[in-house]
Amino acid sequence: MIGFLRGRIAAKHPPLLVMDVAGVGYEVEAPMSTFYGLPAVGTETTLHTHLVVREDAHVLFGFGTVRERSLFRELIKVSNVGPRIALAILSGVSVEDFYRCVESDDVAALVRIPGIGRKTAERLVIEMRDKLKALAGPLPAVDGPGGAAAVAPTAHSEAFSALIALGYKPAEVLRLLKAVDPSVKSTEEMIRHALRSAASA
Repeated sequence: MIGFLRGRIAAKHPPLLVMDVAGVGYEVEAPMSTFYGLPAVGTETTLHTHLVVREDAHVLFGFGTVRERSLFRELIKVSNVGPRIALAILSGVSVEDFYRCVESDDVAALVRIPGIGRKTAERLVIEMRDKLKALAGPLPAVDGPGGAAAVAPTAHSEAFSALIALGYKPAEVLRLLKAVDPSVKSTEEMIRHALRSAASA
């Protein structure tokens, strides 16, 4: 098992990023909650990782904090919740907000996350309630100072691809991105604004 990666961020294409670790490029999938805290491309940082081994591929998932990774690991133990849905949950709500949803039986808030139906949301509330205490604790910060990523000319298309990967339909993605303030230029900020709009809809 690969526990963490420390290296330079070579590329960011949400939800995928590439980490250059001693000359080896690791492709890592990460939730948007992690992307929001990442420094700029070319900066060194540390990601806490979880390796999922499938018959057809080995997929490495990265997280800015141990707490995010811990929640991810518990989520994929829930019936019918695989890594993709767990990643969507962490992209749609913060760890703290997920805890609040479970504690208050707020199924409606979980259903608003792409890929989460009512039955899955109800199962999450039931199965995760007993696990919250084990996951409680301080939220570590991502190593290295935060910083805005360099503005890429393809930020809009990258945001579009990331939202599609999170489960949104193309027409809905177009609507969400159209509502983003034109002053927002970075991919991460576009996705952040779009997800906020979707959550408040």
